[in-house]
Amino acid sequence: MPRVQIVIPCYNEEQRFDPDALRRCLQNQPDTSFILVNDGSTDGTLAKLEALAAQHPKRVHVVDQAPNQGKAEAVRRGMLVAITPGVDFAGYWDADLATPLDEIPNFVDAFEKHPDTDIVLGARVAMVGRIIERSALRHYGGRVFATIASTVLDLPVYDTQCGAKLLRCNDTIRSLFEKPFGSRWVFDVEILARYLSGPGTAAGIRELPLERWTDVPGSKVKPLDFFRGVLDLTRIHHRYRLRADGSPSE
Repeated sequence: MPRVQIVIPCYNEEQRFDPDALRRCLQNQPDTSFILVNDGSTDGTLAKLEALAAQHPKRVHVVDQAPNQGKAEAVRRGMLVAITPGVDFAGYWDADLATPLDEIPNFVDAFEKHPDTDIVLGARVAMVGRIIERSALRHYGGRVFATIASTVLDLPVYDTQCGAKLLRCNDTIRSLFEKPFGSRWVFDVEILARYLSGPGTAAGIRELPLERWTDVPGSKVKPLDFFRGVLDLTRIHHRYRLRADGSPSE
């Protein structure tokens, strides 16, 4: 059983999905496998995913979610499949692979260096020696959003929306995915809120600056989604009221 299972939610990704990148990862990372969730695609995405799974039946599994239910539900269903006895870490990556799959060992290494960590979040931080290719609009919009999310969570998180996250497989983490998310747009924040309002604390969350992140054309995120996301943050704030110590407020 591979130590790491990565969920990749896919909706109409026929043109952007890169099976060769997954093949290279399977070759170079023998402890990694994939759960590919087709979220009701109307193009040839499902056929492309199934062709890859047929070539690697022991390490690539396809979940066909129909009709389309959104990325949050695709990730949730995939994570429930991925968190399996014998698997150490399960996470999810955006289908565009803006975060390269060769970053996965860095996430695993963060867990091994910090054994009390349950959640590692990829963070797009422009630093010397790292390659973060992101438009100015997305960068500054992301900073505004991250500031609001930090207030909601009472946690100094830099980047909640990076599409690369890895979680330790245990009962606490599995419980985060047992119920559908109330937020369709910022479920990443809701995962953290569920963790902090349950048995988890801020000490169990760690951000990992990525070595490389490249903005891939064809994103399905629209400007209006920013405002929907802020509205969802307001709902999360009312549903999960947290204190600075990571426990629910009275």
